[in-house]
Amino acid sequence: MLIDFFYTLRAAKLPVSVKEYLTLLEAMQADVVGPRNPDACSMDDFYYLARTALVKDEKHFDKFDRAFAAYFKGVEMLADFTKPIPADWLRKEIERILSDEQKANAPKMDWDELMETLKKRLEEQKERHEGGSKWIGTGGTSPFGHGGSNPQGIRIGGKGGNKTAVKVWDQRAYRDYDDTQELGTRNIKVALRRLRKFAREGNDLELDLPDTIRSTAANAGWLDIKMIPERHNNVKVLLLMDVGGTMDDHIQRVEELFSAVKSEFKHLEFYYFHNCVYDYMWKNNRRRFAEKFSTWDILRKYNKDYKLIFVGDATMSPYEILQPGGSVEYNNEEAGAEWLQRLTHTFPKFAWINPEPQGVWQYRQSISVIQQLMGQRMYPLTLKGLEDAMRMLSK
Repeated sequence: MLIDFFYTLRAAKLPVSVKEYLTLLEAMQADVVGPRNPDACSMDDFYYLARTALVKDEKHFDKFDRAFAAYFKGVEMLADFTKPIPADWLRKEIERILSDEQKANAPKMDWDELMETLKKRLEEQKERHEGGSKWIGTGGTSPFGHGGSNPQGIRIGGKGGNKTAVKVWDQRAYRDYDDTQELGTRNIKVALRRLRKFAREGNDLELDLPDTIRSTAANAGWLDIKMIPERHNNVKVLLLMDVGGTMDDHIQRVEELFSAVKSEFKHLEFYYFHNCVYDYMWKNNRRRFAEKFSTWDILRKYNKDYKLIFVGDATMSPYEILQPGGSVEYNNEEAGAEWLQRLTHTFPKFAWINPEPQGVWQYRQSISVIQQLMGQRMYPLTLKGLEDAMRMLSK
């Protein structure tokens, strides 16, 4: 039984050697977790014994957990056709009534034409419209409204779905990321530790074991305890997080990252933005319109020794980055690219963490623009991506 378990771990890309496998067998024979019959001992006991014997780095714990569960518990796939059809599925089917030809022929305008046409529609339209390709309404292929399909429009009210709007007229209250989220943060903490830089500071003391041993030996065996100030992580981090819109798809992973960052770094400052950084940011999404923090003030407040980390999917209309007034929520006087350049010039150590799968980056024009502005310092929100980002920031 354990031979197949060993090969399961190897198939899961765990660096498990034959020597470690033999160590597990020796522990079983020595009754470390109970009787020699593994079926008679607790599965939890065997799990902890196997993990201790086979896994030598905590960054592999998650892989081990999944491989262990897959081998001993299996995976049940059950389809219950007696349940009612989900409403979301029905809604998607209704949306498909709009043919591919209709979607392909939807009018696409450049930025200036889009804004000028919207102004005319607001002056001309006198009633509600549903469907169609011209008026402000729901459904259809019009570039104005919501619930329809247009390659480049302005969403007015409603909830987004196709992610093609270049401007949104709808005030939304974004939820703060939960910094107490602990699920899955263990491996993220391991990756973040590459950025730690310890310094001795403060009045709290800890035992200096090497110096105590030397002093005791020099004192003819009489105990001579030596204490030193406790070490603290001295790295300073400025964390800027995109929230709302397309970032709703990544809430759980960003919360895990946020929780790990708060526990690993004593000197941490964080702010929120939406899609791209403009002239202000905020700390509380429920009061973000009442409690704004000027980006100019943030640039002046923190020293250049802060490590600047952006977290966002960089998925938006390129207008939002390159065009004054391109923000989906208000008419910003300066383009987002100007603010990104100011931030990266003020804080030379910077990186962008992107939760979007790296395989789709090449298909998103806005991601390419952000990558250029970041000097290609964009990393995926994976363990390897975080390790690479921390390694770069620590240089």
